[in-house]
Amino acid sequence: MEFLTIEHLSKIYGKGETEVRALDDVSFTVPKGQMTAVIGPSGSGKSTLLHILGGVDQPTSGKVYLDGQDVYAQSEKKLAIFRRRQVGLIYQFYNLIPVLTAEENITLPLIMDGRKPDREAILKLLDKLELTDRRRHLPSQLSGGQQQRVSIGRALFTSPAVILADEPTGNLDSKNSAEIIQLLRNSNLELKQTMLIITHDENIALQCDRILTLADGRIVSDTLTEGGRRHEV
Repeated sequence: MEFLTIEHLSKIYGKGETEVRALDDVSFTVPKGQMTAVIGPSGSGKSTLLHILGGVDQPTSGKVYLDGQDVYAQSEKKLAIFRRRQVGLIYQFYNLIPVLTAEENITLPLIMDGRKPDREAILKLLDKLELTDRRRHLPSQLSGGQQQRVSIGRALFTSPAVILADEPTGNLDSKNSAEIIQLLRNSNLELKQTMLIITHDENIALQCDRILTLADGRIVSDTLTEGGRRHEV
């Protein structure tokens, strides 16, 4: 069943001589629970695509449907609720609040949504992230790998339907990168979450179920993976 549907998506910045077409008539579908890598050179439209799918940036034209719902047909208020409840965003540079502890950063989206975090659920997630003994530490007191784990915990804590990760291992060494991808894969399998992961690392891309390649704002390749290899859709 197609869970995420993108139809003729375009995003244009500027006008006339300064016009930049970041996305150019992009269409594809993603089944529920699929883990998809999005690759391509810098400036190919990868981050723009993720921001639009996450409700962070409005498309110039085209449609985004999540589980049959037209994302951008909603009011601004409902779109904000959609972002908090349905989408988990993971950034390369973590985007943690510096004055909040690891635990507070993780639970922040739920608190902003007016809901009280479940203590048992917090402790279970901290244990899974190997952050139990770091839960009261500020971001500045954590390593890069630990900060990214907090960022992932923040995205996972509300059990969103979709996880969007923008270069989640871009600032990490190979050991931490492997651990982060395994964390995402485990969540993907356990909760049947649909995931799109931007990466420049082909080894990481090959661990996903599918690889979309963007160039100049268009999809130029769409392949499935099997046993660490690609084959055409």
